[in-house]
Formats: sequence, structure tokens, C-alpha cells
Amino acid sequence: MVEGSRLLRFTKMHGAGNDFIVLDLRHGAAPPSPDLCRAMADRHRGVGCDQILTVEAPRETGSVAAYRIWNSDGSPSGQCGNGARCVAAWLWREGAVKGKSFQLDSPGRSHHVERLDGGNWRISMGVPEFDPARIPLLGFDGPRDPYVIATGGSILGFGAVSMGNPHAVLEVQDLDAADVAGTGAQLQALDAFPESANIGFAQVQARDSIRLRVFERGVGETLACGSGACAAVAVLVRRGLVDRAVTVHLPGGDLHIDWPADDAPVAMAGPAAFVFEGEWLHD
Repeated sequence: MVEGSRLLRFTKMHGAGNDFIVLDLRHGAAPPSPDLCRAMADRHRGVGCDQILTVEAPRETGSVAAYRIWNSDGSPSGQCGNGARCVAAWLWREGAVKGKSFQLDSPGRSHHVERLDGGNWRISMGVPEFDPARIPLLGFDGPRDPYVIATGGSILGFGAVSMGNPHAVLEVQDLDAADVAGTGAQLQALDAFPESANIGFAQVQARDSIRLRVFERGVGETLACGSGACAAVAVLVRRGLVDRAVTVHLPGGDLHIDWPADDAPVAMAGPAAFVFEGEWLHD
């Protein structure tokens, strides 16, 4: 080992292809710097991931742990449904939880977690927020659907919602033909989204089935986005286009979303998988 350097243990995981580096900071270690996040997340010179998850001591009474989310560009994120499932599976493997249900603290709220069969987990993701001030989305005095904004020479209509992080949802007829990167980057750069946003492109297949691609802030397009799946279903339910139990087909796999009532939390169920363990040598 190089003199003055340290070894940082990590676990590589993914949830429906949305991949993560998990770091154990439960005993007070400092969170990773933006430079370290970028180095570890690099898919050519590092480990490679969409986001880094730090498992930390719980904040709320009754929770078993808390976690924070760091995008591949080093910026923090407020929510990650696929990451929550991976943290839950990691804690289960570590023996930190007893029973099949427990509470976990994300950066913005606490979540009820349930262990299912077949390596799947169900997470209560909270009640969707449609007030533009809560998303946040500037320039509108109340909820609308669609919101209409001119950008890049086009007029775009989209739904918007917060799932603990901001989302815009565009309904498309042909998901394969959607300009996910181009349109996603245009919307993220708008002054109307002061905290940027995750941009979802949804194609309705049936009342219980949609296809979805998501261009995430601080990351780019990912194989899956759990909060994005919840956001898409919430927007489409309010439009009357889908039922309240929907399978969301993402490039990396399927997530099952249930939103039983407008004032109820959205529940998301899906897989969490371990890939490998490693040690990162850093200064």
C-alpha cells in the first residue's frame, strides 16, 4: 500500500440495473468528497456506478439506519428508491435488522421497508407532492397538468411531482424514439427547475403496464430509477390513464408500483442484488 494512503471498503450493488457503491459510515467516518465520488463512479478508471450510498447511524427513533445519496458527479441527491432497496438488503446481510420489516431514514424522510420473497424489497416512498413550490418548479402559482414550457425551439408539456426529489414526466408514444438525453438535458437546465430535475419519458402500454426511461440529474440516463417510476405512475394515475397498481418496465428490469389513494404513500417493490466487494486505495 502507498505510504499515507488508506483502504476504503465498499460493496457494489444494483437494483434493476441502477448500480451503486455502498459505503459503511455507521461508526462516524466522514462522507466521501465530491472528488472521491467522481473517481469511484468513473466507469473506466474507477469502480463505476450511478450513485454512491453511505450507510449511517439512524436519525429517527425506531429506525435501524440512515443513508445518503451522492450522484456520480459528486452532488447530493434527496431520494433514490433503487438505492433504498440496496441499503435495506445490505443491512439485512450485515445482521443489522431483525424481522421482515423495519424503518430506514433517507435524506428527506423515513421509510417503511418490507422484505419480500426472491430477493425483492418493498419501500414506502411517501405521498407525492404536486404543489410546484414543493417540487420545486418556478413560474407557476399552482399545480397544473400539463405544465407547458418553451425550450430548444420546442413547446414541451409535462407533468411534475416531487417524490422527495423533483421529477418531470413526459408521455411519449414511442419510447425507443424519444430523445431522452437531448430533451432531458434541456429540461434540467431550465431556470424553472432551480434544483434541476429527473426527467422521465413514459409510454403507456395498458392500464397496469408502462415503459419508462429516466434521465437523472447529476448522472444521465440510468437503467432504472425507483423514484422516477413512482413519479411516472403518480402523474399518469391523476390523468386517468393507468390504474393504481402498475408494473413499470425499465431498461434494467421491472418495478411494481402501488398508489392506493391520493393521500396515501406510494409503495415500490423490486430487486436488490450484490455484485462484488472491494477496497479502494485513496489518500
